[in-house]
Amino acid sequence: MGIDMKIQRWIRNWLMGRLQQIILKGELSGWREVTSGVPQGSVLGLILFNLFITDLETKCRSGLIKFADDTKLGGIANSEEDRDILQGDLNDLVNWSNRNRMKFNSEKCKVMHLGMTNKNFSYKLGTHRLEVTEEEKDLGVLVDRRMTMSRQCDVAVKKANAVLGCIRQGISSRDKEVLLPLYKALVRPHLEYCVQFWSPMFKKDELKLERVQRRATRMIRGMENLSYERRLEELGLFSLTKRRLRED
Repeated sequence: MGIDMKIQRWIRNWLMGRLQQIILKGELSGWREVTSGVPQGSVLGLILFNLFITDLETKCRSGLIKFADDTKLGGIANSEEDRDILQGDLNDLVNWSNRNRMKFNSEKCKVMHLGMTNKNFSYKLGTHRLEVTEEEKDLGVLVDRRMTMSRQCDVAVKKANAVLGCIRQGISSRDKEVLLPLYKALVRPHLEYCVQFWSPMFKKDELKLERVQRRATRMIRGMENLSYERRLEELGLFSLTKRRLRED
């Protein structure tokens, strides 16, 4: 990997000779040597982990995406041969995990069949048959097998409305100088987190998102009887739809 020997010796010295003890039911154990892993929260720990898993995809014929300690395997499976390629890659991942003593949590591993014409083949991780899921949260974004993003819109609206409700109940002032910064800082981010990926496909979902901003702007003193477009103009805001188009 091109790492200088002095650096290697320094890292080895940092990792070796570490001791730890635990407390169980109020009783302190004796000291035991730590023979694997890195100190949690350390800067070098992240770098060493990335180096450790760098060969994870060496034999992989399907698409493999890694982020921190999450791994996703994907590919097109229109035939039994395609299915066997994916299953073979899963087998290689299991072999890698056994060889490197870093087991996958099979209970958290699932398969999502994208598209309505998907063959819906079954897959295994070792001896564990992977559960089929209709939707899965990935880095805070809810992805469904139809890729409509409607469920993600519902989740975003629910979170934003919950925060907006707390502001309505907890803040007595209705001044623009108070409510507008709170809306921008605490509510709108829920409606725009990673929105470049899940921007709504359907008008109904677009209206759901916009309805939150409509409600928020109406809470401000002096805006109650103005049209939505006029409220945006007075407050110096764009519609959420226009903000999404501008950011694309």
